[in-house]
Amino acid sequence: MFSKRIYATWFIVHFFLLMAVCSAGIFSLIAQGSTVLPSALDKYARGGEVMAAFVLGKEGAASSPVRQGIATYLHAAGIQAGYSFFAPNIPDYHKLTLELYYEDGHVEYESPHVFGRATALRLDSLLGRLADNRYEPLREVVVKMVAFSIWRERPDVKKIRATFGAVNLPGISNFEHGEAETFQPMFSYDFSLREEEKQ
Repeated sequence: MFSKRIYATWFIVHFFLLMAVCSAGIFSLIAQGSTVLPSALDKYARGGEVMAAFVLGKEGAASSPVRQGIATYLHAAGIQAGYSFFAPNIPDYHKLTLELYYEDGHVEYESPHVFGRATALRLDSLLGRLADNRYEPLREVVVKMVAFSIWRERPDVKKIRATFGAVNLPGISNFEHGEAETFQPMFSYDFSLREEEKQ
């Protein structure tokens, strides 16, 4: 009988924490205006988000044993991310555009080619990592390897300019008004392939 009470108590606490995590995620999305719900609900969603954060101990100091205990349990149980982890919000993504300069003066634009879903996922992950400042020393090397793979397919290319940047998607209300995605360049490299070939 005693063990049934322990299991029941554990289930109630677990379910309560799970609901708090999910509520925090949903309230956060509503407060940011990432849903189709009216903007009048934003202030209520912010209040709900603060309440859920309080329940999860996130309002306490980082050294608080209650906060650390709840965080440890959430991660151990695998419930630290609620619905917002799977929500239909498209994350930011990055794009690598290659400008191909030919001997005759014309320019073509290419993106890295991939074959298969697994390769596309790896390329997307690689581009996401290149945006991180920790990978700055590797950026030029990786981009140069991609440029050379394109050059092998088109040996008459004289120079390649590789431009890497973030693609910013419009919010729901902006999308409804016809706003398109925008490209914000972060860095670019020029590769003079003829000189590289001579070396």
